Amino acid sequence: MGFPTKNKGAILSRIATNDQHGENSEYFDGWKAYDKDPFHLSRNPHGIIQMGLAENQLCLDLIKDWVKENPEASICTLEGVHQFSDIANFQDYHGLKKFRQAIAHFMGKARGGRVTFDPERVVMSGGATGANETIMFCLADPDDVFLIPSPYYAAFDRDLRWRTGVEIIPVPCSSSNNFKLTVEAVDWAYKKAQESNKKVKGLILTNPSNPLGTMLDKDTLTNLVRFVTRKNIHLVVDEIYAATVFAGGDFVSVAEVVNDVDISEVNVDLIHIVYSLSKDMGLPGFRVGIVYSYNDSVVSCARKMSSFGLVSSQTQLMLASMLSDDRFVDNFLMESSRRLGIRHQVFTTGLKKADISCLTSNAGLFAWMDLRHLLRDRNSFESEIELWHIIIDKVKLNVSPGSSFRCTEPGWFRVCFANMDDDTLHVALGRIQDFVSKNNNKIVEQASENDQVIQNNNVKKQKWRQGNLRLSFRRLYEDGLSSPGIMSPHSPLLRA
Repeated sequence: MGFPTKNKGAILSRIATNDQHGENSEYFDGWKAYDKDPFHLSRNPHGIIQMGLAENQLCLDLIKDWVKENPEASICTLEGVHQFSDIANFQDYHGLKKFRQAIAHFMGKARGGRVTFDPERVVMSGGATGANETIMFCLADPDDVFLIPSPYYAAFDRDLRWRTGVEIIPVPCSSSNNFKLTVEAVDWAYKKAQESNKKVKGLILTNPSNPLGTMLDKDTLTNLVRFVTRKNIHLVVDEIYAATVFAGGDFVSVAEVVNDVDISEVNVDLIHIVYSLSKDMGLPGFRVGIVYSYNDSVVSCARKMSSFGLVSSQTQLMLASMLSDDRFVDNFLMESSRRLGIRHQVFTTGLKKADISCLTSNAGLFAWMDLRHLLRDRNSFESEIELWHIIIDKVKLNVSPGSSFRCTEPGWFRVCFANMDDDTLHVALGRIQDFVSKNNNKIVEQASENDQVIQNNNVKKQKWRQGNLRLSFRRLYEDGLSSPGIMSPHSPLLRA
């Protein structure tokens, strides 16, 4: 006899079934659309191109070459199989000592060698997702609050609060100062939370920022460290993009600030770092997340919790060998930065040729794209979602609208550029140019039909066309734009 099927939800936990996962957002909906119709240059050339995935595939060839040259690093080769029994047996949740030493060494190199990390403070977790949740479990109780500058990573709602019960209060940042975070903005959000009788447990930063691709300068970071010390709240800094810097100076880790600030101005027990190899090394499938804390009690608690999301011993063994190879690591970090810089320049230059600008950035695997001039109503998030649907359904690009990152201004989109090969990037740029060009033509035709008078003055004409570019995209969507063709790699747009 089977189990009764009525009221299935009643037999599931509130944690499993609550709506705090954040999956019902355009960020995840774009991924679902891509999964149903994935682009391929030859097998599905009219499919959706994945530009919503912040993944670094530009230097995987270097890792493959290292693996070929170092077969003894794997227990699945003739050269390394003699280690099979030791590695396949049970491993303590502290992790392999040589792995913790290697990851601490690599974290220092990824920050320019200006700071060192203690292997005894390295705690493993299943990717940055697991690391972020672990640190929340260690620091906060349900209903406690963490402040986060917005726009912020769309999946933080899942990572930080879905199972922990922690609340997030955004610290709004705006385009008026290029989304720069200030201590004054943090203090304002802190006071607002207190006025609402919320218990603020800490501040969470992503540095470099996802989705902005910008870095915090040392003065700002130092002032934030002083702020949390004065308020006696935690500071968690997600530094998973530390080695993706391609321009504009060196990345400053909070570890540098801890070392440099006067001991009377920083309570190191309040400072914690989240790291992973998903972005800097392009290895998200290895599920390597790290919690690094200056607080002994947090290290102890996080280590006990890490038994729920350990990195496999086989992965630890191989990475310990790879990350200890200074020659490989130095070359990888230099080449990755170089290739990211080239890809960013090619992509943003291509967007400029389609009259699309981006926030000036110098790190990360994405651009913060400004499409405010394409909105039907520049002040409407509804218009942003209308435009997003067109880009997904007609232009066939999965980009992420700013509202899914809790941006306070409609019209900004995160678009990823490092998770594809050159040919696919060229197709994506071609589709964007084709889309903007078609809409410009429709606007000019409609203006002619309505006998609108266009001044001969080029400045006024351009201003008129830009204003009318925000006409009803809903009508364009309902009329149905033709499926975009694939641009030739020799298009003038693509030679930029």
